[in-house]
Amino acid sequence: MSTETLTQTKAHAEEHGHHDAGANKVFGFWIYLMSDLILFCCLFATYAVLVNGTADGPTGKDIFELPFVMVETALLLFSSITYGMAIICMGRGSKNQVIGWLAVTFLLGAGFVGMEIYEFHHLISIGAGPDRSGFLSAFFVLVGTHGLHVTSGLIWMALMIFQVYRRGLTSTNRTRLMCLSLFWHFLDIVWICMFSVVYLMGAM
Repeated sequence: MSTETLTQTKAHAEEHGHHDAGANKVFGFWIYLMSDLILFCCLFATYAVLVNGTADGPTGKDIFELPFVMVETALLLFSSITYGMAIICMGRGSKNQVIGWLAVTFLLGAGFVGMEIYEFHHLISIGAGPDRSGFLSAFFVLVGTHGLHVTSGLIWMALMIFQVYRRGLTSTNRTRLMCLSLFWHFLDIVWICMFSVVYLMGAM
């Protein structure tokens, strides 16, 4: 067997190994998401138990502003679309377009977090903080946990923008972008459930 053939065989084996490692990492991340899903299910269950425990304080009808929350929801939904565009561009091998779409996604996600912080600040300023009642405690914990997840995703996204800019669309960066994609879309689905159960049902 010639040296050239040996080199090609070794390169193929290494590339195959990278694919296997990437697939294993994505599978492992799926397992993490399932554990995170259990966390949110527990928080939803806690909210369902405490939703009527207002202690003569404000209810969802009194504090929820659906137009405001709908803008929040639109930001997060559009951020999932823009992240999907980044993944499409990754498949085409377009580094600059991936960075561009990730930057747009980051801005939309940052807008969502900013609006959530404003909502929390407003509620606390009018005396509807988490210490007011069981309902508000459950609300702040549930929505706040989701907000912390989105913030973590934004930090991860900023790091990925830097990594792609510096190193390009390597197999490692592709795997990380796929994991972040799963994480981001998962948070989108959780928020849709939260919007429906907490805000829409609470405002009725």
